[in-house]
Amino acid sequence: MIIQFQDFEKIDVRIGTIIEVHDFPEARKPAYQLLIDFGPEIGTKRSSAQVTQYSKNELVGKQVIGVINFAPKKIGPFVSEVLTLAVPDNQGRAVLLHPTHSVPTGGKLF
Repeated sequence: MIIQFQDFEKIDVRIGTIIEVHDFPEARKPAYQLLIDFGPEIGTKRSSAQVTQYSKNELVGKQVIGVINFAPKKIGPFVSEVLTLAVPDNQGRAVLLHPTHSVPTGGKLF
């Protein structure tokens, strides 16, 4: 599907820093509940992410890329407010997208 640039401009993609990670035993597939700081303009947002190949300690403090303006999605008892972006590796595990070096939290994709 081809989209127009104006469609892409509607997507708000930002850099966030993971500040909390919790197990999510109610999820159908193994996942964590993440609390991500998107800076003073946006604040913190919650996300469910199937990234359990990472340890919780690896994730806390990690910068990630997220779409922050999707409608919230209820996943079992949890409401995910942001789509944390990842791509599958050769084994089908989600690999988080992140900047190659530290950038300001809340930075917007342009």
